[in-house]
Amino acid sequence: MNALLERPRAISAPGPCPIIETRRLVLRPHRMTDADAMAASLNDWQVTRMLSRVPMPYHREDARDWLRRTCSGRLADWHLAITEGDDLHIGSVSLELRHGQWHLGYWLNRFYWGQGLMTEAVGAALDRFLRRMPDGEVHSGAFADNAASLRLQERLGFELLDCRDVFSLARNAMVPLIDSRLHVQDFRRPKGA
Repeated sequence: MNALLERPRAISAPGPCPIIETRRLVLRPHRMTDADAMAASLNDWQVTRMLSRVPMPYHREDARDWLRRTCSGRLADWHLAITEGDDLHIGSVSLELRHGQWHLGYWLNRFYWGQGLMTEAVGAALDRFLRRMPDGEVHSGAFADNAASLRLQERLGFELLDCRDVFSLARNAMVPLIDSRLHVQDFRRPKGA
């Protein structure tokens, strides 16, 4: 059959963005009231330099623009705010449908680094997502100079695939990105997730 006449493959969706509780965290859908906390976190060069689609400087209006799209309810994506149960936004875990594939993205306010919180948050989000999408696979990646993120992905069972250059808004330059992929059967659930 002619490839132009074939129907596009339907992509299943995981359902509404959930609330997920772990030992130390509550992951919840984003709200418009998260704009100030997001702007404070993402206006930190140490955080933003590791993200490809976030500009530097990052302003409250940048957060509000992103939140308007995210909170619209029109996307199949999951965008989870990371909180320690006090409802204060300290980071984000996202599972987005891009180009027919599910992609994982995440970031955490720098003052919460080194405590295992990101492994707990990403592990819990992936666990719930993969339970709802048992035939799915998740793609991700990290800049080559982001050793912590690459370790996190390997710890959760991601396979490192290849390296390519992508444009980083914050760095205003091309940066080497290591692509990765997680098959459901390779997922390693972290303790506390």
